[in-house]
Amino acid sequence: MNNICVTGGAGFIGSHFIEFIQELTDSKIIVLDSLTYAADLNNITQNSQVEFTWCDIVNEKHVNYIFNKYKPTKVFHFAAESHVDNSIKNYRPFLESNVIGTINLMNASLSVNIEKFHFISTDEVYGSLEYDDTQLFSEESQIDPTNPYSASKAAAEHYVKTWNNTYDLPYLITSCSNNYGIRQHKEKLIPKVIINASNNKKTFMYGGGEQIRDWLHVVDHCRAIWSLEKNNIINDKFNIGGACELKNIEVTKKVLDIMGKSHNLVDVCFEDNLVSYCRPGLDSRYGTDFSKLNNKTGWKPVAIFDHELELTVRWYCDRLLK
Repeated sequence: MNNICVTGGAGFIGSHFIEFIQELTDSKIIVLDSLTYAADLNNITQNSQVEFTWCDIVNEKHVNYIFNKYKPTKVFHFAAESHVDNSIKNYRPFLESNVIGTINLMNASLSVNIEKFHFISTDEVYGSLEYDDTQLFSEESQIDPTNPYSASKAAAEHYVKTWNNTYDLPYLITSCSNNYGIRQHKEKLIPKVIINASNNKKTFMYGGGEQIRDWLHVVDHCRAIWSLEKNNIINDKFNIGGACELKNIEVTKKVLDIMGKSHNLVDVCFEDNLVSYCRPGLDSRYGTDFSKLNNKTGWKPVAIFDHELELTVRWYCDRLLK
């Protein structure tokens, strides 16, 4: 039986991916995660197909040991430090996990003759669009990161391509837009607003919340990744977008409406107690062109944002009431 390795499988997107592919593959799924603050072992389905192994991907010897033990045929690399605010306060964990950790995984993959190393990246590597831009981020867009987090993911993308050019590593890169759904960590916008509102606490919006993000439901993201897997596509890059551009302030008000809370719980005074309005690396707009992926596999997002947002809000609220 082939072994599939999923890094960061106790995190938000990784755990959904594990849940999604169990019905689609007979392969053993080896889950690697160091269980940092944003991970939860309870996110991982417990059954005979899924095997969890604690692993800090920054530890090269440990990564090599695990790959030699399980000899995975494919790697889906979700593990990453991902919160921009944290990267501004301390870049080092992002450099170590997102860059060094990725290199360690690629070297270990080469040692077991991996069939595919799939690196999950972000649309933030492209920097920022202007609000009135008509040309969205494509795979040909210039890599132009604006904060330490996106710089670390951009660097990792370059290393992945370099490992293919230099060492013939079979790879795939997908750059996704903002994911949302259940089980997301409370530092992200939607769960943060839900938790604040449940405590009648205000949510402070950087720059008044005018920034635009493209929202991608996490299950649509998993479907996109698997569409590339089914078509046996390697040595390429694809964008994954939700075709749902909304201002952060709009999303926040939608959450409050679902919860029956006043819009007064949004504060647009341009500062909170941690980071001011002038937070460096604050991108105005992300918009993702996923036509290449659609043309190649037929994939397109199917989630209806308002419907999925309501399900997400209800999921969090049910747990907050327990």
